[in-house]
Amino acid sequence: MLNPTEAKTVLETALLAAEEPLAIGDLRRLFDGEIGADTIRRLLDELREDWSERGIELVNLASGWRFQTRPAFQPYLDRISPEKAPKYSRAVLETLAIIAYRQPVTRGDIEDIRGVTVSPNVIRTLEARGWIDVVGHREAPGRPALYATTKTFLDDLGLRSLQELPPLEEIAKSLELAAPAAAEPSPVPGGDDADAPGPADESPLASAA
Repeated sequence: MLNPTEAKTVLETALLAAEEPLAIGDLRRLFDGEIGADTIRRLLDELREDWSERGIELVNLASGWRFQTRPAFQPYLDRISPEKAPKYSRAVLETLAIIAYRQPVTRGDIEDIRGVTVSPNVIRTLEARGWIDVVGHREAPGRPALYATTKTFLDDLGLRSLQELPPLEEIAKSLELAAPAAAEPSPVPGGDDADAPGPADESPLASAA
């Protein structure tokens, strides 16, 4: 059986090589179940401390543990990899925030809060990004789909649970997203794409908090 130092090295290697966060159950399989979950958590805490003064940190997210770049070093990395995060419209970010803070919600719920029709493209954008999913259907006429956020959404925010969600105004910043006015779709009177808030909809998220 491996000693603690060797086991910690195995954990470190696996986490550095992984493309996705690894849960405790995944990490236990590295040792054929010979090391218990509590021991693995202790070794992970030690490993996190070992990396505490480096540009890479070990974090515990909703889906498991992973190594990631510390935010303070991102500006330097951008100089050699200038690829920018996608920019989403205000409609997309508002819809995401409503789902995050009021889940599970239907499209009708979102429209009631925002005061405008939700374009199907907005929902598709969030589903394609892996941030929301259908978790059921409301027992109402038409059985509308109920939407909730996913573990991927929490992972991208660097969170372990919904209880750690930041204040509403910080959500876009945490996701490194921007919502410039130019990206806002134009309203189509009476149409499905009427997603731009009008004068009476200046703060559609105020009732979502």
